[in-house]
Amino acid sequence: MHNPVATAPGRPPEDARPLAGSVGGRRVWRIGCGDVVNRDRCLTVLVERNKVVLVGPPGETAVLTTGQLGQLRAALREAAEQAER
Repeated sequence: MHNPVATAPGRPPEDARPLAGSVGGRRVWRIGCGDVVNRDRCLTVLVERNKVVLVGPPGETAVLTTGQLGQLRAALREAAEQAER
């Protein structure tokens, strides 16, 4: 659901930014998306050793807006750089 709280100019609302963090020492990105019936879902990107892992909603189809697609692209780029180290 969209957060109606105003944000700083030029800064996307909280729900429009990918959530990045770490789990077990690994960097993890979560990108909000929807499914074919418009329910909120999430794509997860993580690095396992030297491989990038993309986890979609279980048994679902991920539907992304252009903004979410940009977030996914950025997360995949960062994950690829991390996997190459």
